[in-house]
Order: sequence, then structure tokens, then C-alpha cells
Amino acid sequence: MATNEEIDPAQVFEANLISLNKTMDEFTARGDSAVQQFYSGTTVFVTGGSGFLGKQLVEKLFRATKVAKIFVLLRPKKGKQMLERLQDMLKDPVFDILKNTQPDFVDKLVPIAGDVADMKLGISDKDWDTITEETEIIMHMAATTRFDEPLKVAALINVRGAREALLLGKACKKLKSYVHVSTAYAHACDFRINGDVLEDFYKSPMDPEALIKLAETTDEERLNSISDNLIKNWPNTYSFAKAVAEETVKTLGADMPLCVVRPAIVVPAKREPVPGWVDISNVYGASGTMAGSGLGLMHALFTDNETRVGLIPVDYVNNTTITAAYETTKRVAAGDNSIKVYTITGSTRNPVRWGTLHEYISTENRKYVTPSAVFYGFAWQTTNPIIFWIYSWLLHLIPAYVIDAVCLVIGKERRFVKIYKKMYKLQVVLSYFTCFQWRFIDDNTAQLFDSLSEADKAIFEFDVKKIDWKEYM
Repeated sequence: MATNEEIDPAQVFEANLISLNKTMDEFTARGDSAVQQFYSGTTVFVTGGSGFLGKQLVEKLFRATKVAKIFVLLRPKKGKQMLERLQDMLKDPVFDILKNTQPDFVDKLVPIAGDVADMKLGISDKDWDTITEETEIIMHMAATTRFDEPLKVAALINVRGAREALLLGKACKKLKSYVHVSTAYAHACDFRINGDVLEDFYKSPMDPEALIKLAETTDEERLNSISDNLIKNWPNTYSFAKAVAEETVKTLGADMPLCVVRPAIVVPAKREPVPGWVDISNVYGASGTMAGSGLGLMHALFTDNETRVGLIPVDYVNNTTITAAYETTKRVAAGDNSIKVYTITGSTRNPVRWGTLHEYISTENRKYVTPSAVFYGFAWQTTNPIIFWIYSWLLHLIPAYVIDAVCLVIGKERRFVKIYKKMYKLQVVLSYFTCFQWRFIDDNTAQLFDSLSEADKAIFEFDVKKIDWKEYM
């Protein structure tokens, strides 16, 4: 019989949350909702399928719909065949439920060797022909999300990659819908702080083809030296490149059945496939900061207590993406060829401030602390970079050096200093988004959810008003 010490309160809490998925599972099992019927028997091409967003998207499509096939673009790695790369991807716990309920889904998942940074996405002529003959839906999610990425890399992946994916879409003979995944922060520049960011296209900070040409012909060191002058009002190369990429989408995709999805900062799943799922490769992103706080590892936070939190769970993003593709086909069939933008964030219709989240970390998490936790959660917050540096040394780096010294003595791997240095750097580059705020208009997304049937609302939940931030944290 289990003792009280053996019971993990966090696991009990998670089990209770999973039980709430019963209604979703019941509607999913019927298989007759409008969105499910739209995807039934279709072939989907996904870029970025091995990333945080992409893996959960692939899992959800197989679990909730009867897609015939999913092509997933995977970058070749030295010494590994494509099937090995696919097997590595499928080791992620996100696929555990699917492996038990639909073990044959792997037969419908086809790896395509390629690289979004290359011309034609690095796809062979043979694979290109296969994709353009069979694909009906494209979801372009691949991007470099590093905020400190050299401009050359950000331009080739996020701008030229978007162009090459659009050209692939234009070549597809049976294309029904194309979704370009951008970011809510593409146009959250400094002159819009505290203002509105609309679900619309804005003037590009630079001509896309000019930026691509510059990236193709200028060496990285030279481009880095002029990077600050180019990005100007944008905080980093990531959001700048995403803004430029949207211009490519607007012009090149004008005659395509296309929409844009703009998520805020993507964080662990609210409920799908299980509450709290996060890709291990995203541990040095915002999700890692949240997980670290829950485990009692993160105590110094570079945030403004009064700023609205711009977070959105990964499953909400993908449910928006899946239904937006459906709505785009439906809308174009009705004669509306405009490109709609869907912003998905919790900060407008269900706002919570960083100070409130810190309070949840300090109080609520103690009720459900897992035995895996190193210490109880608490957080010292500041918007001052010098004070944040001091907090980081006192609460993170000094203890990390002590722990690593002990590890050296007992022959264990020294890793805590390295981890905390990375987390410090991450919070510094994230501080623009955690210390400032914008009002992201999300009317299109709200209308999209409201237009769904009751079954599809249950299967593809993304109503941000239903997020209980205290429960989520």
C-alpha cells in the first residue's frame, strides 16, 4: 500500500485534469464533426514537424482526425537515415497515447529529407514531385526561434524558407489550404508598446527579396555589423525576420487559399495530449523557465509585475491552426479570397499579470509540489538589469557553483552553472516581451472558435477565456 510520502500531488492533480478530457474524447471517437470530415482522407505536409509546435500538431492530427498521410520535413543528420530521424522524433512522450490507441499511425507518417534554410526546402526532385501531386494541406511551422540568431541565419530560414514553402504550395495541384505560422510579436515593435497590434498585415520593415539577397551575398560577420541598423524598432532578428516574412506571404500568397496564425509565447500544453507536456528541446525557452519555477529551480525573474502575460499553451496554438486551415478552405469556396490573420494569445480576453503568476508560483505550487522538485517555488522579480544580475548570482549561480563543486568531488557531471548561465541569457533576451506589453486584437480567432460546432469546440479547444491560469500554473 502506498504511503503518503510516495504519493506525488502533482501527478494526482494531473490525473484529475486528464479526466476532464472525457468529453473531448467522446466527440473525437464519433469522427463526424465538420473539421474531422474536412481532414478525413487528406494528405498534409508539415514543416517544423520535429519541433515543439510541430510534434504536438502531428500527434493531434492523427489522434483527432482520419488524415490519410502526413509528410513531415526532417533535416538530415550526419550518419542517420531518414527513418532513424523519424524514430528519434517518435520517442517523444507526446506520442505515447497515440502509440497505444493507434499504433499504425507511423505507417501514415512519411519523412521527407530537406532543410528549410535551403532552396526548394532542400527537397529532392523526386520528393518534390510526390508532394506536389498528393498534398492538399500545408502547415508551414518551421522557423528559427532564437532571438539572438545572426541575421543571416534568421533571414535564410524565416524569410527565404517562407518563400520556398509558398512556392511549394503554389506547385501543389490539389492544394485546399495553406497555413503560415508567424508570431504575435512580428509587429510588436517599440513604437507600438502599450498600443494595439491588429490582425492585419503591416508595412514590412524591409523588402523581403532585398533581405534575402543580402543574406545570400553578405558574409555573416559583415551582416552582423549592420544588423542593429537594419532591425531598428524590432527587438531582435527573430521578430524582424518574421515581420518581413509576412510581406512575402501577403504578396506571393495572394492567389492561394491561405491564412496566417500568430501565436504569442508558446508554453506547455494545457491538456493535450497530457497536461503540462513540453518538448525537451524547448527547455531553454519560456517553457523551461516555467518548468524550472515549478521545480523550485528558478527564483530570479526578469519581468514587470504589472505587465500582462503573453503566453499561450501549445495545444491551443495547434487547435487554432487545424481549424484555421478548415475555415480557410470553407471561406475561399464561398468566394472570400482574402488572407485572414488569426492571433492566439491569452493576454487580451483572459489577461493575467506577471505579478499574479509569481504569486501562484510562490503559493499554489506548494500545494502540488512534486517529489522531483528541488525546492519550494518562490520568485524575486525585477525590471532592472543590474538587480536581475545580482539576483541571478545570489539565487542561481553561487548555489550552482557549490553544487557543481560537489559533483566534481563525487565524480558526477557538472552542469548546473552551464544551465543557469543559459537561463540567465534567455531571460535577458525575453525581457522585451516580459517587461513591455501590447494589446493583441484577436477578433478573428474568437470568431473562428464561435463559428465551430459544439463537437469541434470540444475536440479543438482554444477558447482562451476558459484558461484558469492558477490551475494551469
